[in-house]
Amino acid sequence: MSDELPARLSYAERFRCIGTACEDTCCSGWTVPVDRAASERFQELPESPLKVLINASVDPAAEDSRQGLGSFRMTEKHQCPLLTEEKLCRIHSELGAGMLPQTCASYPRVASTMAGVVESSLALSCPEAARLVLLSPELAMPEHAAGAAAEPFWAIRTAVVRLVRNREYPLWQRLFLLNIFCQRLDSIARGTLKRSLTDFLGDFDAAVRAGTLRGAMETLPVDRKAQLDVVLRLAGLMLHKSNVRPRFVECIQAFTAGIGNGPGATLDSLGAHYAYAHDRHFAPFFDRHPYILENYLINSIVRRCFPFGKGEMGTGAEPQMVREFALLAAQFALMRGLLIGVAGFHGAAFSAAHVVHTVQAASKHFEHHPEFLAMAHTLLVESRMDGARGLAILLRNAEAGRPEMRPSLDKAAGESRPASAGIPGPVLQGEIPVWGPVQAGTVHPG
Repeated sequence: MSDELPARLSYAERFRCIGTACEDTCCSGWTVPVDRAASERFQELPESPLKVLINASVDPAAEDSRQGLGSFRMTEKHQCPLLTEEKLCRIHSELGAGMLPQTCASYPRVASTMAGVVESSLALSCPEAARLVLLSPELAMPEHAAGAAAEPFWAIRTAVVRLVRNREYPLWQRLFLLNIFCQRLDSIARGTLKRSLTDFLGDFDAAVRAGTLRGAMETLPVDRKAQLDVVLRLAGLMLHKSNVRPRFVECIQAFTAGIGNGPGATLDSLGAHYAYAHDRHFAPFFDRHPYILENYLINSIVRRCFPFGKGEMGTGAEPQMVREFALLAAQFALMRGLLIGVAGFHGAAFSAAHVVHTVQAASKHFEHHPEFLAMAHTLLVESRMDGARGLAILLRNAEAGRPEMRPSLDKAAGESRPASAGIPGPVLQGEIPVWGPVQAGTVHPG
């Protein structure tokens, strides 16, 4: 492969915590694990008020826990008891970073070892990490790792990132091509396609450059009402399993208002507002800032060790790359769908700050929950959206200005509308899930 292609992405190393300036501290809103090594360090501390507080704040792990983890017992405000009024960690400030539990010391960095190379992504549930990833035009600059070019994983990673960054195609077409890429890799891995990896990567790159699939992709279906239906179902997955934080409430309120939710709304009217928000406000903004969604995808790719998936390499398990693509597509479609609604709510004032707020709040709500991706995949399968045609519907939006999807609005486009005091539920019971009360979950930043 060419030396100009990225092998290792090192942007996570540029992250720096902004401390008290952070608008959503990582020390609240979820479970904070305490690993066994940290627990042992705490027990070796000399007697002090801080040690007494630590001992009183740690819930021990269950006896049958294979990882030997405990967790900090959150306060009534869902904050870590070691957090000061200035939103600083007492362990870090009084004892140093070396005393922190592993999760606290590493967050928001997410490290993986692939083909002998350690690589880190960032959890976008951290506002500053979200800003770094989403708003960096040169995020995915290459840094070659010694020997990485010879490893199959890095050759595949190079091809994936190169495709995501190829602006000769609309982003939805790049993703559709990535689906084909994963299908072929699965066939090679199973032995049903008798090709070497090197030959396949070369032929696929040549086909992308030649544009041989452009015509076929343009015939793929456009159904933004069906797309919105899946986005709404994805958005409702975790409301009974995870804490709903105020920032996520703001995100959902803006999203639902932006797609015209309210008395008398139907799936047809919601779909029309959704299409209008996309064409009038979402698409123009991201046409001006195309790197934002590319960066979101690349960070997700690194975090998931795509297309192999976390834990797949080196275990002897057969990679399921088509499934990994479906998970990536569902995660991306949900985030993009939320952003479309938020863009519709803010109208011409839609900005990078709104993007960061939405992605950060939604990431904190969804992406740290251990059940989210499995539930999302089940939803795609049950909705028959996991095949090539369904994924095309999930990913494709029509060109701006398609008249059949333009809504009749009583108010001017982009005018802000008041949001309800709670999380507004979709109005079509039986077709779209009703969002009701939620329960505290076991979400944690690891």
